[in-house]
Amino acid sequence: MNSLASSKFEEKLNVAPILDEIERLASASRSQRSMKKETMQLLVDSGIFRAMVPKKFGGIESTPAEFLKAAIQIAERDMAAGWIAGVVGIHPFQIGMMDEKAQQDVYGQSPDVIVGSTYNPSGAKAEKAEGGIMLQGRWAWSSGCHHAEWLILGCVAPGENLIYSCLVPKKDYRIQDTWFTMGLQGTGSNDIFIDEPVFVPFYRIHKQTDGFECKNNQPNKMYSIPWAQVFSACVAVPSIGAAKHALRIYIANKNASSIDVAKMHGDPDLARRVVEVDTLIDAAELSLYRNMALLLETVESNKEVSMLERARIRSQTGTIVTNMIAAVDLLMAVAGGRSVYTGSAIQEIWLDMRMTHAHIANNPVPLARNYGNMLLGQENTNFFM
Repeated sequence: MNSLASSKFEEKLNVAPILDEIERLASASRSQRSMKKETMQLLVDSGIFRAMVPKKFGGIESTPAEFLKAAIQIAERDMAAGWIAGVVGIHPFQIGMMDEKAQQDVYGQSPDVIVGSTYNPSGAKAEKAEGGIMLQGRWAWSSGCHHAEWLILGCVAPGENLIYSCLVPKKDYRIQDTWFTMGLQGTGSNDIFIDEPVFVPFYRIHKQTDGFECKNNQPNKMYSIPWAQVFSACVAVPSIGAAKHALRIYIANKNASSIDVAKMHGDPDLARRVVEVDTLIDAAELSLYRNMALLLETVESNKEVSMLERARIRSQTGTIVTNMIAAVDLLMAVAGGRSVYTGSAIQEIWLDMRMTHAHIANNPVPLARNYGNMLLGQENTNFFM
């Protein structure tokens, strides 16, 4: 067992002590278009980045539900920080499915090592090499990359019809500042370049098929949950926290709105909107936690998660961002004249939401079609499942 697996690291994930400070620093991260070092340190101290690290390397091995709840709590104070918590914090789960040498490379000295990613293989080039591949190219949308010591980069496997996820150390890539966006500025999701081919050994490569087949060497059955299910959830749940934040802002500012105060208290449409938003949020959380509990219960019972169940859960997870956008739209429409000015808190959330919707995993249309067709007896067509 790694010597770092001491009582210091064997705590339960609890982000509550950092939340006020996360909220205080949010505007500074937005202004500098990258997560503040102080915010990243708060996230490290909270344990969110070691939540999914195997215990033998000093991690917590939180359940998916515990991890996602923490990401939601953080996003309720700063959606960009919640995005980093979820997207960066889930990487240890995937690394935990990889060869133990890869786990040792990353977590051998500390379970708090930050690992970023960008999985889209479209700008990557990989060639066969003895014992691995030679990798080069350009990748976009690497959230939190300035704070990472490693990145997971996607590429098409040479000569194969599948995707590789390649663990690459900081020395092998460079970051280009491209993150000029309408929302989620604090995530600092810049472009990654490998100008000259670098060697990636096979033991630091996670095959798409390995994620599909849930291959791992962990004693904790949790790591046998299909990889796509937990990753897709982590890019969806920040929107739940952000919608909660928008509702909190709206209720707190009701008397400061340009809408007449007496009308605000008595207008049945405004009351309906608030209840509808609250219901949308509640439904999203109930579905999320039910599905995460079902996945965990299935693998802990030494059963496989069926393809139909995978399709159902992916479809339901894929609706989260769409439904949270609808929730915030309900509030934005009656937020008053001040909401249109730059710097409006509710407008910033409204824009952040639309950035999240741009992630391919948050497009519910193909997911619903696939699940519906499977219910009608057809085969799965979603490769990332």
